Amino acid sequence: MHRSSIVLVLTVLSSLFVVSNSQAEAKAVLRREFIFENAPFPSCHASTIAEGSAGLVAAWFGGKEERAPDVGIWVSRNDSTGWTPPVEVANGIQPGGPRLPCWNPVLFQAGPRSLLLFYKVGPSPSRWWGMLRSSTDGGQSWSEARRLPEGILGPIKNKPVRLPNGDILCPSSAETDTSPSRWRVHFERTSDLGKTWTKIVPAANEGSAINAIQPSILSYPGGVLQAVGRTRQGNIFETWSKDGGQTWSALSLTALPNPNSGTDAVTLKDGRQVLVYNNTATGRSPLNVAVSLDGKAWEEAAVIENTPGEYSYPAVIQTADGRVHVTYTWKRERIRHVVLDSQQFPKL
Repeated sequence: MHRSSIVLVLTVLSSLFVVSNSQAEAKAVLRREFIFENAPFPSCHASTIAEGSAGLVAAWFGGKEERAPDVGIWVSRNDSTGWTPPVEVANGIQPGGPRLPCWNPVLFQAGPRSLLLFYKVGPSPSRWWGMLRSSTDGGQSWSEARRLPEGILGPIKNKPVRLPNGDILCPSSAETDTSPSRWRVHFERTSDLGKTWTKIVPAANEGSAINAIQPSILSYPGGVLQAVGRTRQGNIFETWSKDGGQTWSALSLTALPNPNSGTDAVTLKDGRQVLVYNNTATGRSPLNVAVSLDGKAWEEAAVIENTPGEYSYPAVIQTADGRVHVTYTWKRERIRHVVLDSQQFPKL
């Protein structure tokens, strides 16, 4: 066959593969919707989602702008008619003092009637502290807020995981007040729903050149865990534990790009790993979904957003029906919810 004919055939086959792959990705997206169309705040960010006892619950921080004193934590529930109007459930009003901004809520269904809401309060990420409220009715009402112990921040952006012994392991991180700030990943473990805590720091963390925050935890057979997340080094980081989160390896960089933006990940019931991230070296678009068996080789599963704008800070869970739910910041104006069919993800 003539060389030009071979090139033509290969080009056609390649285009057919791209079309087929795009069609598969399109099938994976079952629904896109905004959690709210109008809200009493102009800006919002850092959403979180959980499957509560009465259905889906989402939260985020909203106010004039990030760091503004009026920024509070807002919640919406998905009932039989759709998402309920946003309700502010936490703020940073200090007894006898100023109002401070709230940050990064994290929802976690800790038991059949125990929905936890972690969040932060403080003037900046280097000076914030951890707070916790709980709900026994699927997020309709909440307990009084209580401050976490000194030095404990709770899950910093992404959901905890429940270990086989019942302990809750929270992916966390801290930022120093220096200039430039140093970012360091750590983990916080509780066996009594946040009353007492143990802090775990990865090996060689202090001497690491990798500035990393906002980990997500993935689970593998035999007590193996992997944490992945955001860095300043242009790529997603990873650290591994072979003993159920008791100890962790030194941080290293993966081949996946990270434009200094938050990611999230979840282990599916069938053992596959799902990662939601901005697959770009700069900016916060596109927003992608990738899937893996071993946490090392990742294959694209869907493109959630690919137009100009900011689509960032995803949160991802798998619900009891097997579907994958993602919430994320849409241009800092709204929170978007996307439902994915994991059966349409690549067969690894």
